[in-house]
Order: sequence, then structure tokens, then C-alpha cells
Amino acid sequence: MSGIQALERLHPALPMRPKQVERIEFEYIRHGTQTLLANWHIAKGQLINPTIGATRTEEDFKNHIARTLDTDPEAGWIFIVDQLNIHQSESLVRLVAERCRIVTDLGVKQKTGILLFVENSKSFLI
Repeated sequence: MSGIQALERLHPALPMRPKQVERIEFEYIRHGTQTLLANWHIAKGQLINPTIGATRTEEDFKNHIARTLDTDPEAGWIFIVDQLNIHQSESLVRLVAERCRIVTDLGVKQKTGILLFVENSKSFLI
């Protein structure tokens, strides 16, 4: 997952000259951002189901994972993510439980059950 900025240089680069490299101006105009959510299939060396959007919220990530799971519902998916809070959200836990057909009570966010630890711990496994 990455944020992408659309930038335009305020001034053109100064061309190379003998014994000097091209000099790029540091000032820029910012034209907004986009977020890229993507899955890399390590064995195939392919990008799977990339999502480009204006935000990267808990709902955006959950929907991205749901769409990825839909590409092959019977696959044994393993997602490796960092500690960003949207990667540990209640809605994602509920999605994974539903897709894995886990019918146990998940508890209440930050109070009981597995949801006690959601967004409140350094590691989180399902």
C-alpha cells in the first residue's frame, strides 16, 4: 500500500554541462494524492487486484481484501501486512471470520474476545 503524489516541478531542470550533472529544482506544485492498494503474488510474480482510490481507510482496505478473496474464494490466502491500524480493524476481522466460516463469538472491540486485541496490540494473528 502506498500513497502516490502527483507533482509538477515549478522550474525546469538545468541541463548537464561539462563536469556537472543535471540539476533538478526542488520546488514543486502538488496536484493531489492517490492511494494504491495492491497484492503481490510471490510465486507467480504478479500483481493481483490493485485498487487505486482517494483514501486508505479501514473500509477501503476491507473492501480491497474482499475483492481479492473473490478472485479465488477457495485459495489458501496469506496476506503479509505491516502494523497499520487499518490492517487490524474490526471489520477486517469480521470479514476473515465470515470467509473462514468461523461462527464463534468474536467479542466486542477492545473489550472482550479476539476483538479485545484489535487495534490495541503490536501483533495480531487470525
